[in-house]
Amino acid sequence: MSIVTKHFGTTAKGDAVAMMTMTNKSGASVSVIELGAIVTSIIVPDREGNLADVTLGFDTLARYEGDHAFMGDIVGRYGNRIAKAAFTLDGVTYNLTANDGQNTLHGGKEGFNTKLWKLVEAKEAEGCDSVKLHYLSPDMEENYPGNLDMYVTYAWDDDCNLSIRYEATTDKATHCNLTNHTYFNLAGHDHGTVLDHVVFIDADVVTAVDSELIPNGSYMPVVGTPLDLREGMLLADGIEAKDSCAPMVWAGGYDHNYVLRKGSAMALCAFVYHEASGRSMEIITDQPGVQLYTACTTDYEGGRGGMHYGNYSGLCLETQHYPDTPNHPNFPTTVLRPGEKYDTTTIYAFRVEEDDDEE
Repeated sequence: MSIVTKHFGTTAKGDAVAMMTMTNKSGASVSVIELGAIVTSIIVPDREGNLADVTLGFDTLARYEGDHAFMGDIVGRYGNRIAKAAFTLDGVTYNLTANDGQNTLHGGKEGFNTKLWKLVEAKEAEGCDSVKLHYLSPDMEENYPGNLDMYVTYAWDDDCNLSIRYEATTDKATHCNLTNHTYFNLAGHDHGTVLDHVVFIDADVVTAVDSELIPNGSYMPVVGTPLDLREGMLLADGIEAKDSCAPMVWAGGYDHNYVLRKGSAMALCAFVYHEASGRSMEIITDQPGVQLYTACTTDYEGGRGGMHYGNYSGLCLETQHYPDTPNHPNFPTTVLRPGEKYDTTTIYAFRVEEDDDEE
């Protein structure tokens, strides 16, 4: 295992940004930059041992400073949507920035994806490396109460397990719901779409939503709809059937929070498989929900190596609490109070499956 740290660029504000690359014994690697604690690349082997980058991303810091659809970002203070850009906590109403119609998405106008997370530790160890980044979100940043003191630790091991640990404390009651917004394409970032990927998610219901994808507080069974991924589904089949499912029509594909059967136990919640390459990915988390997003409205020129990333060019599996939880007391709470610690871990485990046609 090894970690190489290098200068990635300088922000428009004049801040130097480092990139840390962790490489394991097979040559597979993960790269992270200080801006937004962004995962810029994950390079893993296919069935034949060929390495490819399985994340969508960009070659320059300037590109990440602009609109980049949260590719690879840590998002917060509240990942996902908050209805009408407001919530009430302990009798006080907080008005947020509306950046998704009349709602707030992924922390507001300048969420954590735009902030400089400083590297505080790069640790090489036998079989596993890690990098730890820190950001202090000041009281009332984006109008969220409390100084939120956060650490995100990425660990990468010889078995191609990427672990992301999120830690936070606050000096005032606040809401905290952090996640990573990496877009995956197990065939390689330049493959085109993920319609040839099979996705399994262990959930009987999703949070029911309106046409703006805001939860109404109830749950929608997935049975009998293309949202049912309990037996695994080829995304091409699910997308082809989307017109039969109103929430998928509103989203243009998959952009839904799955309520995990495992609850908050640390366990497998989802599995993705690309048959042609043999690459697979397991998602293991202690979060109660996972948002599947299939890049339904993505249209970005100037991707890595000059790629154009269009609709369905990647998929996100954002482990998290449910959208709009601050406005639904029946959902598992996202309130963090002084003296408590927000501490959650998600693992993206990359594997290679044997060809079914091989003897």
